[in-house]
Amino acid sequence: QVLLGVSGGGLVQPGGSLTLSCAASGRTLSNWYVGWFRQAPGKEREFVGSISKTGTITDYPDSVKGRFAISRDNAENTVDLQMNSLKPEDTAIYYCATSPYSRSRRDMDYDLWGQGTRVTVSS
Repeated sequence: QVLLGVSGGGLVQPGGSLTLSCAASGRTLSNWYVGWFRQAPGKEREFVGSISKTGTITDYPDSVKGRFAISRDNAENTVDLQMNSLKPEDTAIYYCATSPYSRSRRDMDYDLWGQGTRVTVSS
């Protein structure tokens, strides 16, 4: 069975940092583009970033550029999302997903999704 697990969510104060981790079983992440998305209550799912198979290319929307960073550890078969300078508007459930396509920001291009982890940014 192919699964993605997401861990690392929690409560953090504004300006704080948090690292989310996406781990795969039954799928070698280095063969796939990996993307991160988030969905806040009452809002549509939003692209947060992606990383290429080799980890050399990343893509971020303006809303998180300079604050979020994605990295991968192919030996551990994991992809991390490092989030810095967190803001209350970053509060959402965060998901990782895999795609066979290059640098897609569309959730429809991602075929396997993790279960999501909740991130709450509040004082």
